[in-house]
Amino acid sequence: MKRFIVTLAILCVIVVAVVGAFVESGVYNIGADDHHTKPVYALMQTLRARSIAHHARDIKVPNLDDQQLILKGAGQYAAMCTGCHLKPGMADSEIRPGLYPQPPNLSRERIEPREAFWVIKHGIKMSAMPAWGASHDDATIWSMVAFLRKLPGMAPEQYKDIVARAPPDEDMDMDDDNQGETHPHDAADMKGMLMPGDAAHNANPEKTQP
Repeated sequence: MKRFIVTLAILCVIVVAVVGAFVESGVYNIGADDHHTKPVYALMQTLRARSIAHHARDIKVPNLDDQQLILKGAGQYAAMCTGCHLKPGMADSEIRPGLYPQPPNLSRERIEPREAFWVIKHGIKMSAMPAWGASHDDATIWSMVAFLRKLPGMAPEQYKDIVARAPPDEDMDMDDDNQGETHPHDAADMKGMLMPGDAAHNANPEKTQP
């Protein structure tokens, strides 16, 4: 038994030394354009998914159907997210082709509210996803989650309309002729525009990460 423990200790020292030498050598290509091998990528994707699910499981979800909350989230999304996660009618962006791993296109993919909130607030290590909780409060982050639930399936015209109605944000990318105009935040006007196929949308949400 003692011999086994000694052998195991020696093996551990050798492994640590080899790994240390590899890291110190600098031969590993850290560039984003040199992708991981399939096994390493699969391992990291599994680690990410399980970590997010674990840390988000006890988060309490507020009422995400509040129209003013959704409006606010539309403005935040337009200001902060379209470069990486796109918007309806947007096929690509200048930054997106160089990102690895590739961010999900949130104009097409459903989200799980707890996990979306956690990811937006805390970010993801070694990716382009920042921790927006460092500069935005929980209420603002929930407004983004509320909007993200409505985004998939939204037509480009609907997207432009809701962003035009959102509370103004100096970084907002409107990309249309309505930029800088003031619009009434009439929740009654939103009901026919915001929820295309909303009952079916919420009945079977697909899980993904922002």
